[in-house]
Formats: sequence, C-alpha cells, structure tokens
Amino acid sequence: MLNVPSQSFPAPSSQQRVASGGRSKVPLKQGRSLMDWIRLTKSGKDLTGLKGRLIEVTEEELKKHNTKDDCWICIRGFVYNVTPYMEYHPGGEDELMRAAGSDGTDLFDQVHRWVNYESMLKECLVGRMAVKPALPKDYHEEKKVLNGMLPKSQVADTFAKEGCSSPSYDWFQTDSSVTIVIYTKQKDINLDSVIVDHQDDSFRAEILIKDYSYIIHVELSHEIEEDFSVRVVENVGKIEIVLKKKENASWKRLGHPLENHNSLIPRKDTGLYYRKCRLISKEGVTHDTKLFCLMLPPSTHLQVPVGQHVYLKLTITGTEIVKPYTPVSDSLLSEIKEPVLLNNKYIYFLIKIYPAGLFTPELDQLQIAGTGFTPMVKILNYALTNIPSLRKVKLMFFNKTEDDIIWRSQLEKLAFKDKRFDVEFVLSAPTSEWNGKWGHISPALLSEFLKRSSDKSKVLICICGPTPFTEQGIRLLRDRNFSKEEIHSFTA
Repeated sequence: MLNVPSQSFPAPSSQQRVASGGRSKVPLKQGRSLMDWIRLTKSGKDLTGLKGRLIEVTEEELKKHNTKDDCWICIRGFVYNVTPYMEYHPGGEDELMRAAGSDGTDLFDQVHRWVNYESMLKECLVGRMAVKPALPKDYHEEKKVLNGMLPKSQVADTFAKEGCSSPSYDWFQTDSSVTIVIYTKQKDINLDSVIVDHQDDSFRAEILIKDYSYIIHVELSHEIEEDFSVRVVENVGKIEIVLKKKENASWKRLGHPLENHNSLIPRKDTGLYYRKCRLISKEGVTHDTKLFCLMLPPSTHLQVPVGQHVYLKLTITGTEIVKPYTPVSDSLLSEIKEPVLLNNKYIYFLIKIYPAGLFTPELDQLQIAGTGFTPMVKILNYALTNIPSLRKVKLMFFNKTEDDIIWRSQLEKLAFKDKRFDVEFVLSAPTSEWNGKWGHISPALLSEFLKRSSDKSKVLICICGPTPFTEQGIRLLRDRNFSKEEIHSFTA
C-alpha cells in the first residue's frame, strides 16, 4: 500500500531530521523491539486495565492519568493507555510524557504523523472523549470546522493575503468523454502537483497549491473507463482531466459530492490516502540493497515530486506497519532522453534490507506480481550475455495501453545498443496516436513475427501470461509447425 504524504518529510522536529533541538531515538532494552510489542498486543493481556470495556473519558478524567505508571493520551478524540507502551517507544518515555493526561494530537502530528497509531495502539484503546479536549491557545472557533476544512471566506482571505485567487472547477462533455477543468490561477502548477484516483464510482483529484490541497471528490453519476489523461497548461495554471465514458450517454451532472469536495484544505489536514500497488520487480544492487519497482493502480495518476517521499504500508502479523521512503529513478543516468509523455505508472525505491529488522525483510519476501514479462527479464539478460553464438532474440510484448508497457525505455535502449535484439509492442486498446501494432495474439501477428532463417535453425519460443493467453499462443505455435520441444511456457 502506498500513500503520498501531505507535508514535507522529515517533519521539523522528527527523529529523522538532523537539527539542533531535534528528536533522537532512545536505545531500547532487550525484548522491547517493535516485534516484541506486536507479540504483546497479540498475547491477550489486558493493556488498558479496563478488562475490555470502552468508556467515555471526560477532560477531567484524562488529566488524572499523567504519570509514567498511569499515562493516558488523547489522539484525534480517542484515548489510549500508553503505560504498557512506554518501554517500547523508540523516542523514549520522556517523549510520550509530553502529552500525558492531555490531547497529544498536535505533538503527534509534529513528530511522526505517518505512524499508524490506530493499529499500533488498538489494544490500548480506553475509549472516546466525552467532550472536546482542550484546544490550542491560538485556536479561533470561527476559523475551524470539524472536518478540518477551511470555510470559503477564510480560504479567500488566506489566498488574498498571498496575492492569489481561490481555485475553482468546471466540467463539459462530448459523446465519448467528460473533461474536468480545474482553474488553479497559479503559474507554477505542473504534473507533479496533480494526484488523481478513480476507485469504483469514486473520483478524487488533489491539486497541491503551496501549503494547501484543492480537492475534487465526487461519486460519478455514470461509469467510466479505467484509463484517463491529465494535461496541465502551466502558463495559466489550468488542469484538464479527460475521462472516457463507458456508454455514450449524456450526463446531467458530474456526480454526487463526497467528503471535502470543492474545498481548499491545509495539506497537513488532508489525511492519509493509500493505494494498492503491485511489486513488478526487485533487483540486487549491493549485497544488502535492492531496487524495488512498484506499479500503481491503472486508475491512478501520481508523479512524486523530486525530493519528496511516500509511505509504504505492510500488514505484519495482523498489525499495519508504515515506513517512509523517497522514490528514485530506475537508473542513475539516462543515456537516451526519456519520452515527452512521462510514465507515471511505476515508482522505484532503493531500499537496504536489514535482516534483523521488521519491515524490510517482509518487503523483501513479497512475491513479484504475475506479469508475463517477469520471467523474460532474466532470459533476455542471460541469452544476450552468455550465448555468443546467438543470432537473434525477439520479444513480442502484449499490453493494453502504452502506459502499461513495463520498462519500455530500457527495452528500446537495449534494442538500440544490441542489434541482435528486437522488440515489438502490441496494444489491445491503443489511442488514435499509436503507430505500432495492435490487437490480440493471432496467426497474423505471429506469422509476421516468427520466421525461421532456415529449416535447420535452432529455435526456443518462451511464452508467458494469463492462462487463456498462454494456451491460445501454444495452439497457434503448434499450428505453425513449431515442436513441443521448441515451446516453453511460464506461469504468470
């Protein structure tokens, strides 16, 4: 699971920022690691002292529990007994005691907002606050609402002070598409500033504008295709998101507004939004460091800005563990200029594996997602490197759209460098701009691609993909008089 944070990392007072007055980790006693804490929470021991009861906690009651031997803390309206967690806290007991008997939400957000406290402390939950905890001294009632959204008047005032206009949006349609137009009125907007997610009927676009996020969030009135396009006109700050209709029907409205729709929110208040990603590849870089490639969902547009990070989340023995990582490029230097249309479907991470750690060994154990291209990577590398008598290697790579082509630039570079290697991309749902081959596996495509140089030529044909694809491919190859010994299939 992957999340893009709403603020810079590390936080100003985070343990991971090296600065005077910053926070540092405290050495823990043996048997007090994160895994030890998880084991304790699974042991069935009563960690709240309430024998499984949940109670409403008044402000007066919360204040009573303010010692190391009896420490309750409120985070976002929920009260936790963190007394048993004291010895397991990487920041030490003193750090937790800063919020003892009070609302620790602001302190938590300053230090490590990315930590999934709901999962870590779920066995320590005492209950909810019966009344709203004490508010910060600089709090003004008329400038806040419960969901964290700033009133429009304040949005306008805030942007007016900075010499900016408030963003807005509109939409229009054709027979086959719906275009959402967002007017940011900012000249420094680019594709890195736009995050789009489409899940089921929910459509969500987040535009990063300075320290704020402008949100479009609706339940669409009609179904759309998975793929969409995003275009930014930088000189005027206009964003166009083009959705493809599943049916050529006229829409009377864009959809039903969902949480925070058409609102401008401080980025620190937008919350965490995770996406399910597929592990496409992992490549050893050193003896203990690997390059991981994750594929975003097909209905997500995300380009992480340079120097920014994302959160990776894994469920380990029933507990959600979250760690921040900064994406990298797939290689240090690009010998050939990348295509103008940036590939925003893949994210790379260079991660050191700590054998005694909790998160990275689990990450390293993840299975590479079932894609027909996966087995071909090592075959290509081995054949072109270790078989000097090899005359030709061909790869026919079937995908739905151009954005789905894994490692396209690297395959094209390899074909450019090594004249023995040819690659052919075939798309089943190409755009009108696509000039390559299109369709599904068929006799016509294979007859053009597979030609023996002579009857005595030795041939090995490797095929991998979904079971129907593989079975059909093998039948077509046998019809073309390739023997069983010359065909090898892999499981995707």
